[in-house]
Amino acid sequence: MFFETIKIDQGKIYHLEYHQRRLNRTVKNFNLPKIDLKQYINPPKSGLYKLKLIYFEGVVDMIYTPYTPKVIRKLGFARCEKSYQYKYLQRDYIDNLNSGDVDEVIIIQNGFVTDTTIANIAFFDGNKWITPATPLLGGTTRQRLIDNRLLHLANIKKDDVKNFQSIALMNAMIGFYELKDFILKE
Repeated sequence: MFFETIKIDQGKIYHLEYHQRRLNRTVKNFNLPKIDLKQYINPPKSGLYKLKLIYFEGVVDMIYTPYTPKVIRKLGFARCEKSYQYKYLQRDYIDNLNSGDVDEVIIIQNGFVTDTTIANIAFFDGNKWITPATPLLGGTTRQRLIDNRLLHLANIKKDDVKNFQSIALMNAMIGFYELKDFILKE
C-alpha cells in the first residue's frame, strides 16, 4: 500500500497536481488502477488538516487529522541503506532511524545526505539553496521548488553539512521551513 500526505487549510487543498503526479508515477510503476484524487477529497471547511490518503487498488482510506508541526531543535544523523523511492505505507525502517536522543535525523545513504524521516532537506551556502540530488523520496514540495528554480541539486556528504549557513526542511505540510536555533549533533 501507498499513501499521499496532503495539506488542507480552511478547505483549500494544496498543490494537488504534484500529489497527483507522484501518485500517477506509483500507479504506473506497480500497474495499479488509475486514481483521480479530485474525485475523493472532500476537505473540512475550516482548520488546518493533514490528509493521509491511503491507496493500492483504489483509495483504501482517507484520514483527516488536525495538524500541529513538529518542533525541531536538535538534529542528528542516521544511516539507511534501504530504498524508499515510492511513498510506501509500511515505513517502520524509516521511522525507527531516530533513536530518540534528537528531534529529527538527517539520513545518510551511500555516504551522501538524502533527507530526514519526515521531510526533504535543503542547505543554504550563502548564495543559493541546495538539496540532495538523490533523496530517499522525492517530495512534492521539493519538486515544486526545483521546478521553480528555487532549489539546486548537488551531492552532499555528511561532513559538508557543518559548512552550510542554514538548513531548511520541506514537505507538503510545512512547505519550505528554515530551521532556527537548532543544534546539530554529530
